[in-house]
Amino acid sequence: MISQALHKARKYEETMEANISAAERPEFHLSARVGWMNDPNGFSYYNGEYHLFYQYNPYDSVWGPMHWGHAVSKDLLHWNYLPAVLAPDSSFDKDGCFSGSSVELPDGRQLLMYTGVVKLPQPGGSFKEIQTQCIAVGDGSNYEKYDANPVLTEKDLPVGGSRYDFRDPKVWKEADGTYRCVVGNCTTQRDGRILLFKSTDGFHWEYNSILAANNGRFGKMWECPDFFELDGKHVLITSPQDMMPKGFEYHNGNGTLCLIGSYDKETGSFVEETDQSIDYGIDFYAPQTILTPDGRRIMIGWMQNWDTCNLRDPEQPWIGQMSLPREISIENGRLIQRPVHELENMRGTEVRYENVVITDTIRLDGIHGRKIDMEISIRPGDEKNMFRKFAVRFAQDDIYRTSVSFRPAESIIKVDRKFSGSRRAIIHQRRSLVNSTDGKLKLRIILDRFSAEIFVNDGEQVLTITFYTDLSADGISFYADGVAVIDVVKYDLI
Repeated sequence: MISQALHKARKYEETMEANISAAERPEFHLSARVGWMNDPNGFSYYNGEYHLFYQYNPYDSVWGPMHWGHAVSKDLLHWNYLPAVLAPDSSFDKDGCFSGSSVELPDGRQLLMYTGVVKLPQPGGSFKEIQTQCIAVGDGSNYEKYDANPVLTEKDLPVGGSRYDFRDPKVWKEADGTYRCVVGNCTTQRDGRILLFKSTDGFHWEYNSILAANNGRFGKMWECPDFFELDGKHVLITSPQDMMPKGFEYHNGNGTLCLIGSYDKETGSFVEETDQSIDYGIDFYAPQTILTPDGRRIMIGWMQNWDTCNLRDPEQPWIGQMSLPREISIENGRLIQRPVHELENMRGTEVRYENVVITDTIRLDGIHGRKIDMEISIRPGDEKNMFRKFAVRFAQDDIYRTSVSFRPAESIIKVDRKFSGSRRAIIHQRRSLVNSTDGKLKLRIILDRFSAEIFVNDGEQVLTITFYTDLSADGISFYADGVAVIDVVKYDLI
C-alpha cells in the first residue's frame, strides 16, 4: 500500500520532470530527477539491472525532507528514472528517510535498510534528530516498510554512543547466509567510529563490535561507511565531517577516507594498515560500492560536497549528480580507481596528436567539447630546463574556463574553477601531491557537461570537480610556462 506522502512525491516528480530537457542534464552521470539529490543509497544489482537509490527532496532544489529517489541502468552509464520508493511517512521516519543500502533476500525480494529520523524538541525551541535503523522490503519498484521498525535503536549502541549521530547502514550477506551491516556513529564528544551489527535473517539485528574508531585522527562524525574485501585486503571507506588538513592528503571540511587492512570475522575487529583520501578534488562524498556479476568492485559517490552546495542557483530545477562509476582495486597497498570500462563503448570520433611542443597557450584542431574522454601524456621538452607549469583549460570561451594544472618542481596538481561562472565565494581550488618522475605525468580527463573527473597516472588519484558554465563554452586549450611536450587523444562521448 503506497502512502499518501509517497503518492504525492511520485506525482510531483513525474509532472515536474517534463520541464527538464535531456540537454539540460549530464549525459552519463545520474542527476536528480527533480529537486535535490545527495548520497547514493542501495547501490545494487537486482533482477538483471543496476539499481541506484539516492537521498532526495523532490519539492525543492535544496536539502529538505529526505525521500529515496530511484533509477536503474543496464550499463552503469545510462539511467532510467523509476518512481521514488521511500517517503518520510511513518512514526519512526517522519522527519526523514536518510541514507542506507540494500541486499537480496533468499526469497528474491530486495531489502532496503535505511536511517529513520525523528526530531526531538529541545528546551529553547530547537530540535535534535533521533536516528534509528529501519527496513523496507520490495520487488525493485515498490517497497513496504517493516512492521517492527525500527530494527536498531539507541538501546543497541555501545556505551558512549550518540543516538543523534547513528546513521547510514551498509548491509551485506556473508557466505553462510547470515547478514552484517556497518553503521556510522560517534561518541558523545563527536569522535567518529564505525559499528558492526549482525543478523541471522536480515530483520532481527544485534550489536557485534566497534569495527573501527577515529580516536581524534580524521575529523569528527564518520558518515556513510562501506566495508568489503578487495584483492586480499579489507577496505573500510567512510566520509568524515569537519576534517583538518594533513599536508595535501586531506583537506578542511568534509572528506572521503579509505582505510586498508585486515579483518578478523571471529572478533569483528579491523586492523588498519594504511589510510588515504579517496578523491582529491572538490566534489566527491559518501561513496558506496557493489560487486558486479562479473566480479568487479564498483564505487560511485555523490558528486558534490556539503561545503559547496550553493555552487548552483537553487532556482534551477535540479541540483546534484552522481560521480562516474569507478572500478577499484588495490595495487601496491593503494586504492586505485579507473572509469568503468563500459565508458569506452561510448567513444566516438577520435582526434590524436603526438609530440606537441607547448611553450605558451595553444589550441589544437578538433580538441573541444563538453562530453569527452581525453588522455594526455606530459613530459618536459628539455629535461635540463624543466617547465614550471603545465595546464589544461576546458569549458572555455573568452570569459570562462575551468582548469587542471601541474607544477613538476613540487609534484603538485591543482583543479581550479574560480572562472567557471560561480558567483559564490566557496571552494574553487584544491591541490594534491602526485607521483611524477622527471616531470612526467599522465592525465585522463572525462567531461560530462557540468563536471570533470581527472584520473592521474592510471587511477593513482582522482580529482572531481563540478561547474555550471554555459554549455556554449566548449573550448579546450593547453598552456606551458617553459617547454612541455604532450601526446593527446580525445574521444567524443556519444
